[in-house]
Amino acid sequence: MADSTHTHPRARWLPTLPALLAALTIASLASGSFPARALADGDPASDVLVTQPLFLAQDAGLTTDQQAQLKALLTAARKSGYPLRVAILASPADLGSITELWRRPASYARFLGQELALVYRGTLLVVMPNGFGLYGPAARSQAQRSALAQQGSATVGPGLGASAISAVTRLAAAAGHPLHEGAVSAAAAATPTDYLALAALAVGAVLIAVAWTASLRTRPPGSRPAPEP
Repeated sequence: MADSTHTHPRARWLPTLPALLAALTIASLASGSFPARALADGDPASDVLVTQPLFLAQDAGLTTDQQAQLKALLTAARKSGYPLRVAILASPADLGSITELWRRPASYARFLGQELALVYRGTLLVVMPNGFGLYGPAARSQAQRSALAQQGSATVGPGLGASAISAVTRLAAAAGHPLHEGAVSAAAAATPTDYLALAALAVGAVLIAVAWTASLRTRPPGSRPAPEP
């Protein structure tokens, strides 16, 4: 007689497949909702800016509203025909292994821009507490360089965020793409927040629970352990 406790081969993957699909759902929902922040490596900003317009160091100290406004400004700039990527750094650690470029925003902008050259050829703005660095089309534009020169730098925290926001606005205007308040507000309303990311995680957890329960109910009868004699 066959052992009643033998697990049917199909039952081995039935619980895992729905759980895997649910986990992928969580990842896809959450990945677009959290701000792009640094993980320490050789050059954290280059890893982020390959696919996203904003690199924000974890220790920069920007408020949630400033982060949302910056993302909205960059979205509005791209839609107006002025692609712009921004790296905001607050300490030498944010440069990973190239700390010798700390407080040298122009040199770091050139270094970072060359790293991104295969995937991005638009304007790159580097923001450090002691000033700004430009690479790409804006660096070759007298009007944009002059507009940025009029913008003062700031220390870390909300002051650094305000400085970055003003710099982005000045650059776009000098390039002939002024960012109107209405466009920025609309982009901000469409920008995902951390609250949406948390909601995505909660929905994903529910999906996992439902998928697991459904998979248990669909197991072949022979896959369930026999009762103790």
